[in-house]
Amino acid sequence: MGVYIIAEAGVNHNGSLKLACELAQAAKDAGADCIKFQTFRSENLVSRFAEKADYQKKSTGDGSQIEMLKKLELSFDEFNRLKLYCDKLEIDFLSTPFDFESIKFLSSINLPLWKIPSGEVTNLPYLVTLAKTGKPVIMSTGMCDTDEIAAAVRVLKENGTKDIKLLHCTTEYPTPYEDVNLKAMLTIKDMFGVDVGYSDHTKGIDVPIAAVALGATVIEKHFTLDRNMDGPDHKASLEPYELRQMVISIRNIEKALGSGVKIPSVSENMNRGAARKSIVAKKSIKKGELLTENNITVKRPGTGISPMEWLNVTGTKAVRDFAEDELIEI
Repeated sequence: MGVYIIAEAGVNHNGSLKLACELAQAAKDAGADCIKFQTFRSENLVSRFAEKADYQKKSTGDGSQIEMLKKLELSFDEFNRLKLYCDKLEIDFLSTPFDFESIKFLSSINLPLWKIPSGEVTNLPYLVTLAKTGKPVIMSTGMCDTDEIAAAVRVLKENGTKDIKLLHCTTEYPTPYEDVNLKAMLTIKDMFGVDVGYSDHTKGIDVPIAAVALGATVIEKHFTLDRNMDGPDHKASLEPYELRQMVISIRNIEKALGSGVKIPSVSENMNRGAARKSIVAKKSIKKGELLTENNITVKRPGTGISPMEWLNVTGTKAVRDFAEDELIEI
């Protein structure tokens, strides 16, 4: 299986099932493997005293988190219908649960795996509840140090999770390039001995593509139908044409990575004769004449005796007459 590309719709449906379905279609058209949403009951997720994050204030103004999130909810029935629509499109449906009621609901609709967001890595009861289902887990690690990741992985494993993938992530929207620290993905891979990937919040598509080149097996990227829409995450999301370009670029990089075995490729084998050189007659040579650096040289094409055989050729006698530039035979 190639790189698993998750188109993160999140809450970019703005609380509209119709818009959520349009996002699913756009993700399918872009070539993503999966579309992911976020399932929550606002009153279970945040207290009425929780303030917005700075990036949320910039995109949605002042006010409490719960007021903002209430506008971004889909009902469980709407999620049921959305999953059926994704099944019809033949694109994987995922949604990250943010509370226990949502975990219970999502368990009932048979998701293939759990996607744990960075903000829940230190939530012990949450991790235990997901782990006890025995389903595979993909976990983002934004805001985490390696001790926190290790603690979460230990909890998951001790409570029934056998398959864990870890995504390097920087929880800032958008993430400045100097804060990406993409090499940390390799540190995570070495430390925990698991497949790794990258959940991206930078502008554009450069960093996810670089992550694939470094060995990411999962890429997650926010996308929207229109960055100018109201809502907390639209500004840091790709639009559909950019998502499509990211998918194309990732698939190209996958092909380019190859097997790692250094041998001539099928395509370049056709060019060996044209690009390499052979031993040829520097001037007319008579049969029986001694072959020396005075009468032989090296020129294209590379279809005759390799110049690596130079020392085995010099000092022998010409087996026949050779015209200038003719390939030498011995």
